[in-house]
Amino acid sequence: MSELETRIDRLESLDSIRQLPAKYALTLDMRDIDMMVTLFPENVRVGKDASGRKALRAYMDRTLRSPFTGTSHHIGGHIIEFDDPDHAHGIVYSKNEHETPIEGGDDEWVIMQMMYVDNYVRQDGRWYFERRLPLYWYATDLNKPPVGDNKMRWPNSEATEGNFHKLFPSFAEYWERDGDHDGPVPEPAPLEGFLNAMRRGQAAPKVKVRAD
Repeated sequence: MSELETRIDRLESLDSIRQLPAKYALTLDMRDIDMMVTLFPENVRVGKDASGRKALRAYMDRTLRSPFTGTSHHIGGHIIEFDDPDHAHGIVYSKNEHETPIEGGDDEWVIMQMMYVDNYVRQDGRWYFERRLPLYWYATDLNKPPVGDNKMRWPNSEATEGNFHKLFPSFAEYWERDGDHDGPVPEPAPLEGFLNAMRRGQAAPKVKVRAD
């Protein structure tokens, strides 16, 4: 392709990728599992031993029936970087609300703040999610602010620590030091290397995946 065609292709790819999280949120909230799985390639991995859209549909159908009766996902900032013309990665924020039934008691309205660490792939001219890794900061009843430790507080479950900050070492480093450090200010990251610069080689944390 010419330079102009390459630039146009990149702009069209950015627009297609940016729509994926919004489409995912809409299909999730409307429980249109058939449409949701079409946002992933035909050979999508589902756990350790399964693959394919049918397997993903069955998994999502089971997961979304409990513990939620309704959800609303609000998509925030989206950073996208390209590995090559047909592969990209990114991070997108999501603020979620869940109507959560409580057996033998009043239902709760659980709010959640999280981000998705995504990989995207283009196959046959169409962009898909290749993988979504959810990183959670908190989940709690609307009337119970999640201050303190162990911010993942689902009804009828033991409170646990989230992993919202685990991909980027800067958060822990910031609180470990007393004031500004003496190191040099780094040069701006490469155009397609901002997220890698922030991670500084940090491995992705282990995550128990929920359907959020």
